[in-house]
Amino acid sequence: MRKLTNAEQEKIRYLTQNSVSLTLIQPTETALRKSIMDATGPVRNYLKSNNVHDFSLQGQGKENKILLNSFIIKNEKLLKKKTSLYRPKTKEGDPRIWIYGLKSHADPDDIIGLIWFNKTLYALNLTQLDVQSLINSYELNPLRELVQEINDISNSVADELLFKLSKLAKNGPIKSLLDADTSVGRTLETALGININSSKKPDYKGIELKSFRANKGNRKNLFAQVPDWKLSKFKSSAEILDAFGYQRGIDFKLYCTVSTQTRNSQGLKLRLDNDIEQLIENSDKQEIGDFVVWTLEKLHKRLLKKHNETFWISAETLNIDGAKYFNYTSVEHTRKPIPSQFDILLEQGIITLDHLIKRTKTGGAREKGPLFKIKPNSLGLLFPPSKKYTLLN
Repeated sequence: MRKLTNAEQEKIRYLTQNSVSLTLIQPTETALRKSIMDATGPVRNYLKSNNVHDFSLQGQGKENKILLNSFIIKNEKLLKKKTSLYRPKTKEGDPRIWIYGLKSHADPDDIIGLIWFNKTLYALNLTQLDVQSLINSYELNPLRELVQEINDISNSVADELLFKLSKLAKNGPIKSLLDADTSVGRTLETALGININSSKKPDYKGIELKSFRANKGNRKNLFAQVPDWKLSKFKSSAEILDAFGYQRGIDFKLYCTVSTQTRNSQGLKLRLDNDIEQLIENSDKQEIGDFVVWTLEKLHKRLLKKHNETFWISAETLNIDGAKYFNYTSVEHTRKPIPSQFDILLEQGIITLDHLIKRTKTGGAREKGPLFKIKPNSLGLLFPPSKKYTLLN
């Protein structure tokens, strides 16, 4: 795909801020003439992740073609169409997509946004449409109505969760379930009836919950992500532990924070290489040097998936009769982080990485991270404007 113009980027950002999830496709001159486009990786992933279609399970040939109900969004009207998804018998069955009638509403190399909502695929020409004006218009139009409907559904879940949190808060302090750093989150999730598990999916109907102690200036957890071992010199957390671990009592472990700004006491530092789009961890030991790698693409995907919508919940810690209790006092509601900001915040040392590796009794290594964390009061640098709520009114 060609590089997006500033105007196209702003339109996508505006849709994202309005809770609209979309993918992009660029019809070339040949594609418009032949009425066929390659279903690129991002398009295939979008359709699969939204449970629309999995090309890898589709047979080849026109007899296996799938048709989706579709609309092309214009300024003042919706054009009812179909979209075909199929794999030809030639060229190894490379996935194909075509929106019927698109050639009358797009020029070569226009950027087309695809939005799946309510069992329907919507296509809008981001190059030609004035997205911001249509969404903000006082007069009804198809794009404004679609965005409003998506927002209404998104807001209904947030309102439901906010009501539950307010009810919990008004019932008074909740006794901590355990004595650990994770207790503030686990206690809240249990009170909400959420099963504690290691799933990477958001906690409550698509909303991620992140609880923290209000009286601590701790960094906030964004997500955990192991390196790309195939691209890395080291191939496991055990190798990292062997190279940089230390003895603490009966434990051999590596618990440390790594930043792009300074080397830590283990001689570790992060480096962002924008030319090859990688985050690299480096040791000051010459025989080791660069030892693990994360691709920025993977980190962006984890960020967007984990924090599509998040409640950051602040809690006061109380000691009552020798036991620890939590008062959940406020919520900051964020949506749609901006991946490009993630890179800037890494470079500035505002986002850092924590290793949490410990030797197990069997001699292996148990890794709780690596955890990517953001400094306190810095959410506004990564997310569009948030909403803040007080629970104890």
